[in-house]
Amino acid sequence: MANYIERRKFLATLGAAAAWPLAARAQQPAMPVIGFLSPGTLEADTNRMNSVRRGLAEIGYVEGQNVAIEYRGAQYQYGHLPALAVDLVSRQVSVIIVVSITPTLAAKAATNTIPIVFSVGGDPVQFSVVTSLNRPVGNITGVYNLNTTVMGKRLELLREMVPAAGVIALLVNPNSAAREAETKELNEAARALGLEIRILNATSESEIDAAFATLAKERSIPLVVSSDNLFTDRPVRLVVLAARHAIPAIYPYRWFAAAGGLMSYGPDLAEAYRLVGTYAGRILKGAKPADLPIQQVVKVELVINLKTAKALGITVPLPLSARADEVIE
Repeated sequence: MANYIERRKFLATLGAAAAWPLAARAQQPAMPVIGFLSPGTLEADTNRMNSVRRGLAEIGYVEGQNVAIEYRGAQYQYGHLPALAVDLVSRQVSVIIVVSITPTLAAKAATNTIPIVFSVGGDPVQFSVVTSLNRPVGNITGVYNLNTTVMGKRLELLREMVPAAGVIALLVNPNSAAREAETKELNEAARALGLEIRILNATSESEIDAAFATLAKERSIPLVVSSDNLFTDRPVRLVVLAARHAIPAIYPYRWFAAAGGLMSYGPDLAEAYRLVGTYAGRILKGAKPADLPIQQVVKVELVINLKTAKALGITVPLPLSARADEVIE
């Protein structure tokens, strides 16, 4: 009888020991999830997400080890963004990272509790995303990369490259929340330079093709390309169209000039999204968005492709090439 009782005690102890690791694992906190909301596609956002991962790693977070990322992309159908934002909120993600101003407004409308970290090209105060750059208040903070602010400067640079131009076109997405601000910046610069601005709208690849065809019929009017994701996520397509129709164009980012575009003028997006990643990591560690001032990426780079200029029959003015941060031979 005594042996039976001792055996039962032994089995009970063994069962408790076996169950302890399961109970301990059950008590461990779940891996935090970051929602990533974009107007575009996962493929197009690969570089942005890699920069975010670098920023997260600086704070000690590695995807798949101690943090997860859930991606939601609107496939450039901007009307889908509110529902995608609500979906991330329903998943109860720990932080929502947003790409550009339109998704930021969608995320803000979807939640006032889940922290939101943005990267936007337009002034977030002007767009009523935050009330102050230094004290953003509420659940939103992020990075302002000055893209809209330099629209006028892009016009000046293009005019310097093509001084005979009296009319310059602007390619914009009418569905973008930044459209009005970008158009305003360009119109103000055009008035100062005595130029006429021709607005070309596009919301799809077919409409982009049509816009370039229109310019070709009007003696290849020089073109300023806006910083909307519909365009910036298609650098090769836009550069090929510009070359096919002999259209001098200035683009928002260096990768356009590297792909064969005439010139680019804009901020370093890799740095902007790295900073977004560091802010997301700090929030996961307990920081409040309201205590994280809006960071600004103030450095902008001018890149000129001399090979493309030659193909277009353009002689790059020496003062302009001298000011370039990079000249591609």
